Amino acid sequence: MSPVRRRRIYKWELDSAARTRKASVRDAWEQITPEWLFLGSFAALILIGALGLRFVPFFYAGENRPLGIVDALFTATSAVCVTGLIVVDTATYFSIWGKLWLLLLIQVGGLGIITFTTVLIAAMGGRPSLRQEAITSGTREAVPTIDYRGLTRHVILFTLGFELIGFLVLAALWVPRFGPIRGVGHAAFHSVSAFCNAGFSTFSDSMVRFQTWPLTLVTIMGLIVVGGLGFLTLEEMYTFVKARRARRGFRMSLHSKIVLVMTALLVLSGWLFFALLEWGNTLSGMSTGAKLINALFMSVTPRTAGFNNINYVQATVGANFLTILLMFIGGAPGSTAGGLKVTTVALPGLLAWSRIRGQGVTSFLKRTVPEETIQRAVGLIVLGFALVTGCILLVVISEGSSPDRFLDYMFESVSAFDTVGLSRDTTPGLGAFGKLVMVVLMFLGRVGLPTVASALTVAAYRPLGEFRYAQEDVVIG
Repeated sequence: MSPVRRRRIYKWELDSAARTRKASVRDAWEQITPEWLFLGSFAALILIGALGLRFVPFFYAGENRPLGIVDALFTATSAVCVTGLIVVDTATYFSIWGKLWLLLLIQVGGLGIITFTTVLIAAMGGRPSLRQEAITSGTREAVPTIDYRGLTRHVILFTLGFELIGFLVLAALWVPRFGPIRGVGHAAFHSVSAFCNAGFSTFSDSMVRFQTWPLTLVTIMGLIVVGGLGFLTLEEMYTFVKARRARRGFRMSLHSKIVLVMTALLVLSGWLFFALLEWGNTLSGMSTGAKLINALFMSVTPRTAGFNNINYVQATVGANFLTILLMFIGGAPGSTAGGLKVTTVALPGLLAWSRIRGQGVTSFLKRTVPEETIQRAVGLIVLGFALVTGCILLVVISEGSSPDRFLDYMFESVSAFDTVGLSRDTTPGLGAFGKLVMVVLMFLGRVGLPTVASALTVAAYRPLGEFRYAQEDVVIG
């Protein structure tokens, strides 16, 4: 055989092997379900964030040493999962580059990597893959009126638009006090952190210093509420306004109606109770107007935002317990907020109300909710309660402290799972095991129990056809 022919055969064999390897990689990639890809994207971002915090020395101010591996993992998870729990003071421990690193993790984590990359692909003229559309459009059945391909673009527009408005207002308020450079920096950081419901602050006392600054508190509250409504609801509200201007009919979905009603109900009822509980305690010494604004802020910030305008260690037990309840509920599905979500909590309540009235189905605003959806909501509440309760037990055992710290650990665990970030000054004192428990809670709270359950269910699914065991009743009550 001639040397030329041998070289051609050898080159053909190399090309064939390369094609085989590419096909194997492609087949392996296609085996990854959208749920596992979603989980993996957050895990990868957390790992990148933790490595940066651990090994990049100029992320830290002055002579501050880089965080240890556990603290770096904790801080990165808190930023990516838009939680806000901290082991060191963000304002003084990190340099400007470290704060920008945290801000980047918050922004990408708040939007979600898949949404972020999907929009980038669309912006460059490409078409998102079916897998990306499956992840970003998983609620198509619940909100069929939305153009989901347009939604991925509007996510970025909504985010940048509201963050820009918040930045301009905060800059106008803070530049006269802190100077142009610091004022602009604080405004940019807080506008992103507030809209993403992250709770990270470049002030050591968060919002406590602004108790008598009503415009600042109102701006932060506005960003928190809008970010917690969810992009699905924002898109429907945007479409509704356009339809009204064009004098066209548009029916908002039941999902968005429940989100809006529950948000208003929780904020207003929390406002009333916080005012009653803290009027003569942490709010004492303020004017009546300041008391009302700060009580409203206390009702809004547990919706997974994490900015504190009071010291929760000094708050009454009733106020702390109410905060725990609001944190556990959280914001809306498809938002930057965490928690069980307002729709998940609303559906069992609507079920109970329908049964009290003797109705066989669950209805709200002239619409019937599918029984399967009700069952999933109840299951998520039970699963979330069991998970948080088990983690509280682990933290209490691992810390081995006195019984009077139980409220602190309960508060901290709920805050972690619901990606809130409020704390009773407990985080820095946790041991390594306690911090790792919080990391797991923050991750599961951000990606959502339905996603985790779906990923595990798909992996364990085995078709059984029409097979079903014999039915047998159980006594309850």
